[in-house]
Amino acid sequence: MTTIYDDPDEFADDQLTGFLALYADRLRGVPGGVVSHRGQGDPQVAVVIGGGSGHYPAFSGTVGPGLATGAVVGNIFTSPSAAQAYSVAKAADQGKGVVFSFGNYAGDIMNFGIAAERLCKEGVDTRIVVVTDDIASADEPSKRRGIAGDFSVFKAMGAAAAEGASLDEVERIGNASNDATRTLGVAFSGCTMPGATEPLFEVPEGHLGLGLGIHGEPGIRDVELMRATDLADLFVDRLLADRPRRASSKVAPILNGLGTTKYEELFLLWGHVARRLADAHVEVVEPEVGELVTSLDMGGVSLTLQWLDDELERLWRADAYTPAYRKLRAPLDELVVPSPDELAAGVDDTAPAATEAAARLGGRVRTALGAIHDLLRREEETLGRIDAVAGDGDHGRGMLKGIGAAVSRVDGVADGAGGAWLLSRAGLAWAEHAGGTSGVLWGSALEALATSLTDDRKDYAAVQIVDGVDAFAESIVDLGRASEGDKTMLDALLPFARSLRERVDAGDSLLVAWTAAAQVSVAAASATAELRPKVGRARPLAEKSVGTPDAGATSMAMIVTVVGEVLNWSTASKEGTAS
Repeated sequence: MTTIYDDPDEFADDQLTGFLALYADRLRGVPGGVVSHRGQGDPQVAVVIGGGSGHYPAFSGTVGPGLATGAVVGNIFTSPSAAQAYSVAKAADQGKGVVFSFGNYAGDIMNFGIAAERLCKEGVDTRIVVVTDDIASADEPSKRRGIAGDFSVFKAMGAAAAEGASLDEVERIGNASNDATRTLGVAFSGCTMPGATEPLFEVPEGHLGLGLGIHGEPGIRDVELMRATDLADLFVDRLLADRPRRASSKVAPILNGLGTTKYEELFLLWGHVARRLADAHVEVVEPEVGELVTSLDMGGVSLTLQWLDDELERLWRADAYTPAYRKLRAPLDELVVPSPDELAAGVDDTAPAATEAAARLGGRVRTALGAIHDLLRREEETLGRIDAVAGDGDHGRGMLKGIGAAVSRVDGVADGAGGAWLLSRAGLAWAEHAGGTSGVLWGSALEALATSLTDDRKDYAAVQIVDGVDAFAESIVDLGRASEGDKTMLDALLPFARSLRERVDAGDSLLVAWTAAAQVSVAAASATAELRPKVGRARPLAEKSVGTPDAGATSMAMIVTVVGEVLNWSTASKEGTAS
């Protein structure tokens, strides 16, 4: 919902006032919109774009060198008047003529058309380029709406004008750019006008609106919500099916957020889009992912593909500098991209020599890590639900990412590697990929366990395994700066470590001692339900946490239990060893 405003009827003018105050160093306000300050070079064709407000960065945010010369700014989702278009064009004209460009909407066509006629009568040669990129809105290209493909067309014309192209050339390039551009969008939720209490449309729960408009129009039809990979396939398949005749194999893509779709979601989706385009043997040229043509607070995303010939590729790559869009080649040209050999240096998982006992231990480490992976896959939702009571609910996901990375790294190490080396690789991968506090703690603890065990022993007595567990626990205590009773993983780990040592010192085999200590850990984890957290994210919600066990302690107890179940200590434990 649009919540920041004074008078809803004045929203468009009020936001433009703030925008102009912010960017007064590079553009100025004129009746009806904004115009870029002129450069010191030769006069150029004025590219004047526009439409209703509510689409930022379109339209005023893309005024500046290398892009539009001016933008006509109408009311929310409303065509600017002919008088506004005329005023902005007159201010933007540098004596080389004007090209108006806008989406294919009746109000825009009428008002910009009237302004163009008036300008021509006054001797200002004025042309019009209408954008028609939305493949969902009509089968016939000339009847299609203009949505995020506006930007691709504006960019081509602005770059051509900056090069000094004539009015005829800028107009030709604009039409060629439009002919080469296709867009398809989906909406997850409608947008709400300033002052309104309900969105302009609603998407049924569990669905998305296919073929959205950017003026609060719903999609052409509702379809079931789909995974990101399936949405990427839908976008690419539909756009490739509608590719222009004699299109090249190069495209300039725009993955555009409509207002409330988060950038992280767009990045995730782009990964799938890029893969799908590569599978289709389409070469991607300098893709843009972000918000370029929005619709207030609409939840949604669109994919635009502009098929490039040599001319359009040059113009797409050209520099531009506007409030919302900046492309500068020079800083990138100074960067040195590392070679594959340089990237590979320092990532060496070749295991050092290990004793036979260390190699046998390595086999058990692989088995244990695999079992932990299976466990955390099963329990991810449970751990997340526990964590969400007083935390952010990501513990299960973070733990699964950590163990998944650890298993992947260990799987890449050749057979015969020692257990300590595998644990150190697992720890590095866990810390690198899991993130968060638990990721760092688990990664460091596994490395500490590896350092304690080493791969040069002829056998591994039970007491040496206990020493490794103590090193594991001490690493978490030192790094996490928490204590038993603070309602953390230590409340399950430290009782486990104490019980394990006590039983081994009393003469129990490692298998018997481990099984009993795991039971102690499970009980201790359950008892954390009565504690109030003293450290970490849950501390501010301490009272809310009472009655729910700690997620970190719960996962720790689960893990030591499953390790005790899957490790085959039986034969070795009879001899008091773990190898």
